[in-house]
Amino acid sequence: MRSTLLRGAAALLTFACAGAASAEKLDSKITLVNHSHWAIHEMYFSSTANEEWGPDQLGKHTIRTGDNFTLTGIPCDKYDVRLVDEDGDECVVQDVAICADRESWAITDKDLLGCQAASQ
Repeated sequence: MRSTLLRGAAALLTFACAGAASAEKLDSKITLVNHSHWAIHEMYFSSTANEEWGPDQLGKHTIRTGDNFTLTGIPCDKYDVRLVDEDGDECVVQDVAICADRESWAITDKDLLGCQAASQ
């Protein structure tokens, strides 16, 4: 069951937006908090206007259960976000608006189970 938790579209994942950035602020700071029981090993962004994934935003980092990871310099845009867990299973969250001084994205077991339900 664990190996299928991150598959499919994840409309249930929520992104907590702190508000729109002013015209001078072109980049965002995002903290990903892992409240799930599965480690997140990779995270990719793709502008919703583009079909290609960018580089792995986590690099050599892993976001273990209870840990968080902060990304900076993310250009304001709407993105599809692909998360890959410890088993290589992935979850794609579509049409995520990223543009604020500080944003926090908390991922829970309920969210990841939503990926599994959406893929069945």
